[in-house]
Amino acid sequence: MFKTRITEMVQVQHPVLMGGMQWLARAELVSAVANAGGLAFITAVSFRSVEELREEIRKTRDLTDKPFGVNISMLPVLMPGDLTDAYMDLVCEEEIPVVETAGRSPEKYVEQLHSAGVKLFHKVPAVRFAKKAESIGADAVIIVGFECGGHPGMDDVPSLILVPEAADALQIPVIAAGGFCDGRGLVAALALGAEGVLMGTRFMASCESPMHNNFKEWMVNAEVTDTMVVERSIRNAARIMKNEAARIVARMEAEGATLEDLLPVIAGRVGREAYLSGDLDRGTIACGQAVGRIREIKPVAEIMDDILSEAKAVVERLNGLCGR
Repeated sequence: MFKTRITEMVQVQHPVLMGGMQWLARAELVSAVANAGGLAFITAVSFRSVEELREEIRKTRDLTDKPFGVNISMLPVLMPGDLTDAYMDLVCEEEIPVVETAGRSPEKYVEQLHSAGVKLFHKVPAVRFAKKAESIGADAVIIVGFECGGHPGMDDVPSLILVPEAADALQIPVIAAGGFCDGRGLVAALALGAEGVLMGTRFMASCESPMHNNFKEWMVNAEVTDTMVVERSIRNAARIMKNEAARIVARMEAEGATLEDLLPVIAGRVGREAYLSGDLDRGTIACGQAVGRIREIKPVAEIMDDILSEAKAVVERLNGLCGR
């Protein structure tokens, strides 16, 4: 229905992507997005070793014959430096079509990835970083607005401003992220100059998401004000669900806590324990403001159908306005 440079580049049906989400973006969820015509990324940092990631890649291939990617975080808090090289080697060996990176510059790996036929999508929170990504050879940039779950950067600029700024500044395709969860958002992103949207929060509340049902039920009842931004004091701003762990982090930061002080609360393993147990107050859980617009838990295929049906209806309505 919507053909863009992104759908052509990675040979997917729809310009709807699911970004890497630690502990959640595994074979079942990633393959469901792929089978629905989108593009999703397995999150490398969810696995304890390269071989575990290889097994997940192959499990995903058993569940879909469609393209999917791998997310490799370049954030030092998340990804041990000695594994990044090995993960890059693995995606090349496994002929993964596209890698999503975020955090520090992936410049060191561009030649290796391109030599293996792997496209590089680098996720950034500001246009200045998007320009840098283009200059080092990224094939596309994902620009994340202040609304996004996870790491929105330190500038507090929303997607409505960032997306057209990036589209005007770059020659490579721009993918919009932060605040997008439905068909109206998809059409808005395309109108702003993006070639697709990347969603995380919407796919968290899907039947295939491995997140505990307690969290899914919280999401469908949440308001747009039920997230908060923490970790500003360590220059690693993160938007998370507003729970007891979030309030503890905010209080610790106000008291001058260091990264080492915060790690027992913000470390990824704590979030994993929360996902498995369903304890809503244990761990910092990435969640975007779009959570306030999610009202149902559905299979990924139905979510994708809803997005595309709504997008088509919006375009038809706009076309009708133009004809008046």
